[in-house]
Amino acid sequence: MQRPHDVQQQYWRCVLVITNALLVIWFGVTFVVAYFARELRFDFFGWPFSYWVAAQGALLTYVAIVVLYAYVMHQLDAVHDVDAVDD
Repeated sequence: MQRPHDVQQQYWRCVLVITNALLVIWFGVTFVVAYFARELRFDFFGWPFSYWVAAQGALLTYVAIVVLYAYVMHQLDAVHDVDAVDD
């Protein structure tokens, strides 16, 4: 049987992995894709790809990151039996 301290460490390790993975995605969309978007000269849904990345794609990705984080954290909280604490 795991001790409460071990369960808490496992929970926080999972939180850090999830957070770091989503930060890597955020960095890739914000800096890497936007940096190379000018070189990708093709039309995407009738607009230049660089415009689409800046005006639509990045924002949709940010919303998806927030929704994914909320969903995954809810699942992780349920697995580790962690309730939100109101202070």
